[in-house]
Amino acid sequence: MKRGPLLMVVLTIELIVAVVLIYNYRFLLDRLSLGPSMTPATAPTALVVTSETGANADALTTPPADSGLADSGLAGADSATTTGANPTTANATTGQLIPALSPSILTLFAPLPNEATPTTYQMSDELIALGRALFYDPRLSVDQRQSCHTCHLLNNYGVDGLALSIGHNGEPVKRNAPTVYNAALHIAQFWDGRAATIEDQAKAPILNSGEMGMLDASEVEVMLRSLPGYKPLFAAAFPSQAEPIVFDNAATAIAAFERRLITPSRFDRFLAGDYSQLTEQEQRGLATFADLGCPTCHVGVTVGGLLYKKLGEVEPYPIEDLGRYLVTGLESDRYVFKVPSLRNAAKTAPYLHNGSIQTLEEMVVLMARHQLGKEVTDQQVSDIVAFIGSLTGELPTAYIAPPPMP
Repeated sequence: MKRGPLLMVVLTIELIVAVVLIYNYRFLLDRLSLGPSMTPATAPTALVVTSETGANADALTTPPADSGLADSGLAGADSATTTGANPTTANATTGQLIPALSPSILTLFAPLPNEATPTTYQMSDELIALGRALFYDPRLSVDQRQSCHTCHLLNNYGVDGLALSIGHNGEPVKRNAPTVYNAALHIAQFWDGRAATIEDQAKAPILNSGEMGMLDASEVEVMLRSLPGYKPLFAAAFPSQAEPIVFDNAATAIAAFERRLITPSRFDRFLAGDYSQLTEQEQRGLATFADLGCPTCHVGVTVGGLLYKKLGEVEPYPIEDLGRYLVTGLESDRYVFKVPSLRNAAKTAPYLHNGSIQTLEEMVVLMARHQLGKEVTDQQVSDIVAFIGSLTGELPTAYIAPPPMP
């Protein structure tokens, strides 16, 4: 039997399939990339699967040149500085990548900036000092015992370690309290993205009846004006206003303080070209992380936090919380949540919106199955957890020191 023509047809088909697969793979990498070819304002939007992005314009729009973000790598700058170096173009690298780790994988991420610079107001030392005081002040709650710091312990990576935090009334709140570190860089705030900016988020817990319990903005203003020590702090932070002690200004100050709650880690130095910062196992974990498809969700400067995804996208997840559907009313947003950032994830257990998962190992197994439809080996889990450990940042100890209360 003559097999020549048949063999040529088979080989031709295989070649076409291979070319298509390679093209799709490169296309996926390009869409996920936060490198010079794509700005962060477009990258997360391209990945959002819901019909409403809720993007945080302050955090995700292209920053001004003097903002601190422009040369951080977040803006896609092709720089060889330690804050924003492209690992494939750095002038001087140390260590080396393991063979399994393609340099193209590194373009899916970016080093952290020094701050999440706002576009609607100017940062100042006076504004941040006021925000720091307000963040720690329990008098912002109806019982004068709850502060922002109560649920977001800054010396504990911004979390309280509880599945569900306890409100002023002694009852658990509805969802797990996520970390405030690096949060101002996210697409939006809260698990369901209902607050577009960190400034909007700062108001919500204070007025939430199950959290800090203040009745309304006026009650907050009356309380702040009753404390003489706050008058000079607000005047210094908002010098052009005749009456600066207003609720919106208090929220802005808290947000300004949070915009510098940034935790650079060994991973940032690795992205900047110092490949010795990650161990062989951590690099292997990053390669496995990419091979499995984890950057479909966990991508960008915060390794997550930049888009929304349905929990149980491939295999249904047992869940009662309707997620973002409660915000938008869209059927496509049922069981959809903001993807958590993996920055400091090794320190912020328990996990998920309800705090039901205690360990990273369990989370890796669950997410691989429910989000990607894949089973992972113990070695893969160990390697990925090791990689996530490299995302643990350095706490800004001096910056977060509690101030005297006004």
